[in-house]
Amino acid sequence: MEWALALAAMLAVVAVVFVARPFLRDPAPASDRLDELAPEARERLALAEERDRALAALKELEFDHRTGKISDEDYRAQVGPLRRRAAEVLRALEPGEGARHERVPDQRQRVP
Repeated sequence: MEWALALAAMLAVVAVVFVARPFLRDPAPASDRLDELAPEARERLALAEERDRALAALKELEFDHRTGKISDEDYRAQVGPLRRRAAEVLRALEPGEGARHERVPDQRQRVP
């Protein structure tokens, strides 16, 4: 009777180890490096980052104008190029037939 209890305990331990094995080992991804993206994915990522920068610059410019840090003339001089840049990048990111644009040239405007 004791040997049956020991055998059952051993079987339970083996079953727990077998079930827990996938959770105990570290996953080994094939690769998680960003520079190994496909060229199309890298292009899309670069465009998305450029979109985020352009929209953040527009938001900051608008805030500075509303708080009076930037004059109306300076605002008008800077908002046009920033909006055009944001629109170009957004168009390049649109899915569909016209979505395969070449890389939009970088024309970032620095907000003082």
